[in-house]
Amino acid sequence: MARVAVTGVIPIQQERATGRAATPAAVPVLACRDLVKAYGDRTAVAGVSFEVFPGQAFGLLGPNGAGKTSTIKMICGLLDPDRGEALIGGKRVAKSAEARRLLGYVPHEIALYPDLSARENLEFWGRLYGLRGKRLTQRVDYALEVVDLVERGDDRVGEFSSGMQRRCNLAVALLGEPRLLVLDEPTVGVDPQSRGAILERLEELRASGVAILLASHYIDEVERFCNSVGIIDHGKLVVHGRPADLIASLGGAQRLEVEATGNVGALIQTAFGMPGVHQARLIDGSVRLSVDNAAATLPALVEAAHALGIELSSIDIGTANLEAVFLHLTGRTMRD
Repeated sequence: MARVAVTGVIPIQQERATGRAATPAAVPVLACRDLVKAYGDRTAVAGVSFEVFPGQAFGLLGPNGAGKTSTIKMICGLLDPDRGEALIGGKRVAKSAEARRLLGYVPHEIALYPDLSARENLEFWGRLYGLRGKRLTQRVDYALEVVDLVERGDDRVGEFSSGMQRRCNLAVALLGEPRLLVLDEPTVGVDPQSRGAILERLEELRASGVAILLASHYIDEVERFCNSVGIIDHGKLVVHGRPADLIASLGGAQRLEVEATGNVGALIQTAFGMPGVHQARLIDGSVRLSVDNAAATLPALVEAAHALGIELSSIDIGTANLEAVFLHLTGRTMRD
């Protein structure tokens, strides 16, 4: 698929000059500069650069294999870059214990011991942070309170729901008073209510000045929570900016979605030739189009479906969103 330039989007590194940073702080908490990582002949990350400021939530979106995980591992000091650097608090993560102390990392996997209670888990990880005595107790109490697990603190983690385990996973990252939280799919596999609870806690942390880097497959989650977004594909940061700017860059495009039975491939091919159609894809059994004017395109689409012997069972029209931007730029969905 040919790459389409996105206009009207201000790169993160220019935000200070334009006054668009989340706070007036002059120094970013996280600065990624030309990060490159290759595995043999395959380049997983190809020159990724962005910054995250205090009180800013930066969402990192990309399909499977796009380079998100490798980028996160280099930021956290778990993987050495082949070129470039990741700085936290102005210091290189790979070279500075001080920089790593400013970081709280929430991995995709649950990093807890199921046979220990939530409090025992936090005390164990707190000691690895170097916390002892009264200070350890204070930080454990604080972390349990933030994630709303005080009343379950003495219960075994193995008895927790997946949402409670995710919240406890987040609590571990809060023990060391991080200035930067890096979260890799922190709400995957949890129910909507638990997702909402986790995002509420993260919103409170962001409002207190903590910088947050969120990698997620849930585009609606990123659109709701993050005030800056980067889309990574084939190891490159395709675009980054505020969600509203990225959506506006589509020029007012609309979403037209139909559920169809029959030769949907032929319908998609036909739709591509219609005026005002920017993209057409089969997603979760539905034909989804990005169009200039859904009301104008719909009659032609219905006529094409009838000519092809395709039955349409439902029609939905909506405004463009961050998912439309993602599809427009990468030609793929988050599940590809």
